[in-house]
Amino acid sequence: MHVVQSMLQHGRAYGYNAAVAPQEGILAPHAIVQWHHGYNGYQGLVDGGDHIRPATWESVSMMLQLGGTVIGSARSKDFRTREGRMMAARNLVKLGITNLCVIGGDGSLTGANEFRTEWSGLLADLVKGGKITEEEAKKSSHLNIVGMVGSIDNDFCGTDMTIGTDSALHRIIEVVDAITTTAQSHQRTFILEVMGRHCGYLALVTALACGADWVFIPEMPPDEGWENHLCRRLADQRARGSRLNVIIVAEGAISKDGKPITSEQIKKLVTDRLGFDTRTTVLGHVQRGGTPSAFDRILGSRMGVEAVMALLEATPETPACVVSLSGNQAIRLPLMECVQVTKDVTAAMAEGRFDDAIKLRGKSFENNWNTYKLLAHINPPDVKSNINVAIMNIGAPCAGMNAAVRSAVRMGIIQGHTMLAVHDGFDGLAHGQIEPINWNSVSGWTGKGGSNLGTKRTLPSKMLEQISLNIAKFNIHALVIIGGFEAYVGGLELVQAREKYEEMCIPMVVIPATVSNNVPGSDFSIGADTALNTITSTCDRIKQSAAGTKRRVFIVETMGGYCGYLATMAGLAAGADAAYIFEDKFNIKDLEVNVEHLIEKMKTTVKRGLILRNENCNANYTTDFIFNLYSEEGKGVFDCRKNVLGHMQQGGTPTPFDRNFGTKMGAKSVLWLTDKLKECYRHGRIFANTPDSACVLGMRKRALTFQALTELKSDTDFEHRIPHTQWWLKIRPIMKILAKYNIKLDTSEHADMEHVIKKRSALGK
Repeated sequence: MHVVQSMLQHGRAYGYNAAVAPQEGILAPHAIVQWHHGYNGYQGLVDGGDHIRPATWESVSMMLQLGGTVIGSARSKDFRTREGRMMAARNLVKLGITNLCVIGGDGSLTGANEFRTEWSGLLADLVKGGKITEEEAKKSSHLNIVGMVGSIDNDFCGTDMTIGTDSALHRIIEVVDAITTTAQSHQRTFILEVMGRHCGYLALVTALACGADWVFIPEMPPDEGWENHLCRRLADQRARGSRLNVIIVAEGAISKDGKPITSEQIKKLVTDRLGFDTRTTVLGHVQRGGTPSAFDRILGSRMGVEAVMALLEATPETPACVVSLSGNQAIRLPLMECVQVTKDVTAAMAEGRFDDAIKLRGKSFENNWNTYKLLAHINPPDVKSNINVAIMNIGAPCAGMNAAVRSAVRMGIIQGHTMLAVHDGFDGLAHGQIEPINWNSVSGWTGKGGSNLGTKRTLPSKMLEQISLNIAKFNIHALVIIGGFEAYVGGLELVQAREKYEEMCIPMVVIPATVSNNVPGSDFSIGADTALNTITSTCDRIKQSAAGTKRRVFIVETMGGYCGYLATMAGLAAGADAAYIFEDKFNIKDLEVNVEHLIEKMKTTVKRGLILRNENCNANYTTDFIFNLYSEEGKGVFDCRKNVLGHMQQGGTPTPFDRNFGTKMGAKSVLWLTDKLKECYRHGRIFANTPDSACVLGMRKRALTFQALTELKSDTDFEHRIPHTQWWLKIRPIMKILAKYNIKLDTSEHADMEHVIKKRSALGK
């Protein structure tokens, strides 16, 4: 089969380049497939000539870590006219291009669909005008189109995250962190304006991730009299001893009557009414710059692969589709349905149907909004529930633990509970290192790395007697355990001790938080995203060094215990040549193939290599062994260096994803415990001994779910501390294909076309 593809891009977002690279990679095994890049978007199609160039494996190398778009983007007036589209069609026909992959926002994608609809008419006119022959028209009788959404606003309906959104959040959070330190020193109010003309996603997630006092978004204008409410909130926070107030404003923020709410207007209000020292910062195009985050690189790479599969499977009958992300799954959606729902949001806002607007934005947006409202807007109730909930961290520290503790504490206080902090894990529970923790004591915790409560790996089995005595002494009615594999095993030990100790018969919830991402019952753990970004940025620097010296191969060891998640995902995000992990067994022959592959690679213009190795992937093939093997076998062709990344992977300030994920998990766990406590309340006391009263709260495919600790035992390899089934193993082959290995991609789980329209009709237009 002869497929000639073209890619073009519109708009400017991060991760675009990650989406471009796989196109070349994924189709390499089909040698007769030819790729072209359309430079400068639709304008490049219209102008033709040098604007449509063949793309090769080597030409897309080193693009992964670049922000913006290497193949350029331009708004095209010509393409809006039929004449312009006719010229574009002629240029494509002359090159035999019948497949188009468009990366951009809803405008670019609508344009692509229009182009496809008109295609046969344009060809007929071209034949009539003698611009192309009948034979050429016949060969290019149909145009296939697939879209990928690149937009930092995350304003396209049908996809959880558009390419570029996560990186923009990284930039915003860097600025927020920098500003908050100075603001705390000076006791100031800061108003931060972020991008998002018609979509409040960036503002909303920023507000969640930095614990802002107030957020203004276009989808949900504040109630009448918000000025008084805002001033009262800020004054209350100051009275409670807070030295810092943060207000986040989306550039498209409006009031209920549709009038704009600007950062200057808010500044004037706060200064005039409260006399607070107030500063505004408008972030502007800083949000579009910089290097893409690990999440965006992986998203771009996965979407690029899915786009190619969609094009290869397309027929003249299939509607143009967009590939997008739902939870952690790649899905395909009809392009025009998504565009329609995106337009419906704008219509709902214009007509004042703001609840509909938030629902139409999708589940992820709605969850963020509901969590934000719960944590920011409610004053603690006067009536206490007489329930004591204890919170603890277990295992190795990781970024995002503090965000989960903060939201759990505040959600508990809102429910009327007394919250207790347990220091130093199960040791602290056994030795009585337990004290009340209040609203203010967790302020500013969201952006702090590590574990403020203190954490240890000790398991409870040898201290059950002391633990049960302290549960009784401190009158603990429920337990939130935040941590890694030890948190899961420790929780299980407490459940098994229920037979002997009645004090253990209380509801418990385990929140996975570990850089290793190895807790059964969850696809993601808090902390893994931060570690992944740390590894990726280090690998970028290493690659830069290797690119400078030429003919150099770096062997990098990552953490993760026996779980290969970090090595695999960092391999995908950093463009590694191989990633050795425990789950994907390898032998000396495989190592030999990898070395030969690198020797071949050194003959191209890409004279560098990056090999990742998970710390426990093989007891005998150690990092030193692999380094020595590569050094010996590559003698005279390349030299080697090795890097063991070590504990830097557990440190650092949490990424926006980990702050947001931790915040949502903490809040949800306490709401679940509150319901469980009502179920378990009998004859004036709490008694919980059913399996479903002790759960892991995990992210599964598309939702946060609670699973009983005991039910997850069958899916757990206790010796190697990993779950038996791990979703990310399915995307491992992508990394090998992108490193130019001729292997098959498992497409058994390929995404069928889904629909978004049914979500719309449910709202009763």
